[in-house]
Amino acid sequence: MCPALTSGQGSKANSTQVLKMVFRVIDAMDIPNGGRLIRLRLQEGEALPIRQIRGGRYTAKSPTGEQETLRAKGLAMVGGRPSNARLARTGRIDLMVTLDENGDQPRVSTRWEVTGPI
Repeated sequence: MCPALTSGQGSKANSTQVLKMVFRVIDAMDIPNGGRLIRLRLQEGEALPIRQIRGGRYTAKSPTGEQETLRAKGLAMVGGRPSNARLARTGRIDLMVTLDENGDQPRVSTRWEVTGPI
């Protein structure tokens, strides 16, 4: 099981508390229909259900301090169908993202930190 998943408060968080996940980008590439495909590894927080991750808005911060707001267009099927069990087991997920404001190509790259959903 992913260590980030066992260190949080788990199911003890009340329903009014906003849960956020912190991911590290471990790979990023441009995709043909616009946007980028980013492979994420969960660093902090409890994994939310896939249904809540899809379509969410996220803040991406570079190691030099640049920031972007991303919109998750969908989940990639690379390596098989994404599932809650796989995310809980591996702590990894592949997202297709665009810039939230205008749908342009984001600059997010490896070693960036992605937080959300916001």
